[in-house]
Amino acid sequence: MIVAFSVTPLGVGEDVGEYVADAVRVVRESGLPNRTDAMFTSVEGEWDEVMDVVKRAVAAVEARAPRVSVVLKADIRPGVTDGMTSKVETVERHLSG
Repeated sequence: MIVAFSVTPLGVGEDVGEYVADAVRVVRESGLPNRTDAMFTSVEGEWDEVMDVVKRAVAAVEARAPRVSVVLKADIRPGVTDGMTSKVETVERHLSG
């Protein structure tokens, strides 16, 4: 499965990069395939391991912010591995054709 999620601290002002970095650090240290862009962090793996990483990333922000907003989208496809790469490669192949 692939989960794309964003964690936003609330009540800490406009500059939230430091807080978001705490969440991304948890994801990167998990060892699971992941990618971060301007809006979301995506992580790929089995249900329990991915959801554990999301929970720990949220907890890292929650430890420093009075309120946290989470947006999460999941692509659940049993048997598919390396979906983050293959899905993008498919789109790029269609764009180049």
